[in-house]
Amino acid sequence: MKLIIAYINPFKLDEVVEALKESGVSGLTAVEAQGFGRQGGHTETYRGAEYEVNLVHKVRIETLVDDDEANSVIDAIETAARSGSIGDGKIVVLNIEDAIRIRTGERGRDAI
Repeated sequence: MKLIIAYINPFKLDEVVEALKESGVSGLTAVEAQGFGRQGGHTETYRGAEYEVNLVHKVRIETLVDDDEANSVIDAIETAARSGSIGDGKIVVLNIEDAIRIRTGERGRDAI
């Protein structure tokens, strides 16, 4: 099993969720996040005053998939989240040893 974590721009969330549904993902978690990467931060203007934003708003999406589904899910996220601009985000993939559905006690692939 793979845990796929993606950090994407908030305005791409609906497109990414729709792409994941089409690729067969049965569940995901999305949370608001803040951070910085190579771009650092940026300068914004509010009511004529400039100010520096050190942490950029992102959305963190997590989904747990079977090994054979991982590549298609990664492709779906990458395609839907890409705008071609700096700060499009990152995708990380982690190996998962086990998963347990609390309600039924199912384990592994059955718990997904």
